[in-house]
Amino acid sequence: MRRHRPPFFHPAVPRSRRDGWTVERQCLFLGHLYLTGSVAGAAAAAGMSRMSAYRLRRRPDAQGFAHAWDVVLAPPGSDKRTTPATDWRKVTLEQLQQRVATGLVAPLVHAGRVCAIRHKPDNSALLRLLRRYDALCPPPPGEDGGA
Repeated sequence: MRRHRPPFFHPAVPRSRRDGWTVERQCLFLGHLYLTGSVAGAAAAAGMSRMSAYRLRRRPDAQGFAHAWDVVLAPPGSDKRTTPATDWRKVTLEQLQQRVATGLVAPLVHAGRVCAIRHKPDNSALLRLLRRYDALCPPPPGEDGGA
């Protein structure tokens, strides 16, 4: 069965555990999920359990990971969006700063194996963060804001 390649996503924030779901393990999981279609096999390839993958998927900060999981397993021709719909009004300044700092990641799959992790800046989050900072700052003296 054909599957969609894993899209760029916001990884869940890694916890302080050394053996937890790091960004690398999240990408490895999605890459193997794309290759095999098996959650248990993908979790084993990432060195994690199937249940911990489902726990990660349910975490509130792992929406990007969960969406990438859904995109990989969606049948071809389905209307799955390539980016999750985000209600930007509910995203806090701290969350925007985290998104700008981490950016977007995606596993690079070549010749039947996960080769590397692709990184891409999240320009949308950066622009939204700048727009919010502009709204917080008063206009400079001498500018009335009108033309």
